[in-house]
Amino acid sequence: MLNMTKDRRRCAVAGDAADPLTARIYPAPERAGRTAFQRDRERVIQSRAFRRLAGKTQVFTSRSSDHFRSRLTHTIEVAEIARAAASRLGLNEDLAETLALVHDIGHPPFGHAGERALDRCLREHGLSFDHNLHALRIVEHFEQRYAAHRGLNLTLGVREGIIKHSRDYTVEEHPELKEYFLDQSPPLEAQLIDLADEIAYLTADLDDGVESGLLEIGHIRDNVAIVGRCYQSVEEKHPGVEEKYLFHEALQLMQNVLTEDLIATTRTNTEAMAANSLADIRKHPKRLALFSQPIEAERLQEKRYLYDTLYTCDHLEREHDKAEEVVTALFNFWVMEPEELPQSYIDELESDGVARVVADYIGGMTDSFILEQYAQVKRAIRR
Repeated sequence: MLNMTKDRRRCAVAGDAADPLTARIYPAPERAGRTAFQRDRERVIQSRAFRRLAGKTQVFTSRSSDHFRSRLTHTIEVAEIARAAASRLGLNEDLAETLALVHDIGHPPFGHAGERALDRCLREHGLSFDHNLHALRIVEHFEQRYAAHRGLNLTLGVREGIIKHSRDYTVEEHPELKEYFLDQSPPLEAQLIDLADEIAYLTADLDDGVESGLLEIGHIRDNVAIVGRCYQSVEEKHPGVEEKYLFHEALQLMQNVLTEDLIATTRTNTEAMAANSLADIRKHPKRLALFSQPIEAERLQEKRYLYDTLYTCDHLEREHDKAEEVVTALFNFWVMEPEELPQSYIDELESDGVARVVADYIGGMTDSFILEQYAQVKRAIRR
């Protein structure tokens, strides 16, 4: 039986100087005591795009409460889960953590509502918006921190993980991505990220939903099986404790249950195919980082519950409608008046076209900045 923890080099990304996944677009000097993926982690967290995640919606806008998750705090939670899972599986922890930290860097303002609006606007111009591909544009082009080149000059392994952690692309649809092994499965470090993301937001969104007053603990217990089971276990150990504290501990237990199941199922799947190398992982036609069938069923039940009771509730739908109004109005304004864009974006018009450039500009904004721009544009139009 394969012991992934004992022999971590079998299925893990090696990450040493000889590993092709540590290659960069531009030459970069070695740094003593730091691996290539550790350096990528530092480049990501020092980037402007990463800092802007603090001002971007996760579920509730940052204007609602200081206690709700932002896209940044969510990202940190994902990174903790991903690194812990990678460590237990004997994988490359530095790569897994870096991919978690960069996984949402391409999200526009206002969360998924903003992304839907931006995609709809672009489709009228024969284009589309994909936050994974936008993240790649950010780290390869828009971040400017070095004298010799544009972009963060991240390793091939991190750039591959940015685009492949949550979905698969084909070279027929995206020939520009052919260097990223589109005909092969991503490494396990990248496969973990999407499910670490799920674990983080399934936990956090229930927490923030109760904090907002839109969800009730009793209703969650009665309708989300995994939460009800965890709550009962906590209550048996702490009888008479106030409900909100039992709920918080139940959510932590649920997160642990999901994480342990992800680790165990991924290990089982990898052992079942007798994987002896990263090449074996790449050749397998399906992803191996998965939940077990019973936990997957509970995950889907909770996800449906969140969609039915929280994500589509009247309060958030009003926020979504406002977000789409703001994004659409600004997109249309700058497409019609591209000379009103900042000069750095005007310089990109000839090569990328006005619709893509406007989407790039909007995609990088925080919630507060886009609302400021919306107010300014409305005032200018009225004049």
